[in-house]
Amino acid sequence: MLTNEALPTTSATVTLRIIKSFEFRTERSLVLHSVNLETTTVGQLKEMARGAVTTERAWRPYHSIAASLDTLKLYSHAHGAKTTNLIINLDHDDWIFDDDSKLLVDLGFENETEVSFFNYEDYTRFKANPETRWDA
Repeated sequence: MLTNEALPTTSATVTLRIIKSFEFRTERSLVLHSVNLETTTVGQLKEMARGAVTTERAWRPYHSIAASLDTLKLYSHAHGAKTTNLIINLDHDDWIFDDDSKLLVDLGFENETEVSFFNYEDYTRFKANPETRWDA
């Protein structure tokens, strides 16, 4: 059995790649368990992620950006192809989930779906000039 079929859509595991900086490739994964994809909307998923980032001590370096996180974009499905960019898939802007009222299951979410969560303005700036830096 494939991992995307291991759990029902009423109790799926979803990974959010919380992106702090595209330029410095700063991201951290937030794994959410037991997400009901049939009743959870895009807006609710965003709020769940912001809540975890602002309240959990391990996310302290991300507290300052939590309020600016406003966009979800598909990164990959379980057993699907992944991009060569380690932070986000720069192709397929049609994979941006911009309707907060849509149910996750209606957008093709399944167990082990991975999405990026980021600030849209930062994304458009980085996409126009996708240069990474390593210096401080």
